[in-house]
Amino acid sequence: MIWLWLSAAAMVATAFIHSIAGEKRLVGPLLNSGATKALGPQLSGIMRGAWHLTSLFMALLALVVAWPGTPKGVLVAIGAVWLALGLAILVKSRGKHPGWPTLSAGGAFALIGALA
Repeated sequence: MIWLWLSAAAMVATAFIHSIAGEKRLVGPLLNSGATKALGPQLSGIMRGAWHLTSLFMALLALVVAWPGTPKGVLVAIGAVWLALGLAILVKSRGKHPGWPTLSAGGAFALIGALA
């Protein structure tokens, strides 16, 4: 059970980092740049909302992983996706993207917890 709690903690950390750092380093500057001014306020709001909604879904998956009685297959699926995404980001960014360690850890811990 400790592995599932560690997974959930890594997922919440990922969600927090995604929301805060993404807003500061990517979404905010992008939406304030001249390149996106033509999008208008509605589309800019949708882009910002979608970014933070992704973070919310990460936190929701943490809840699913930590929830007692979550089926093993669900835990394996969530863990496999998180681990695959973390490793893909590691390779694609050559280790420069800050999210790959917590994504990978969240997935690995979920898989260990599901299969232990």
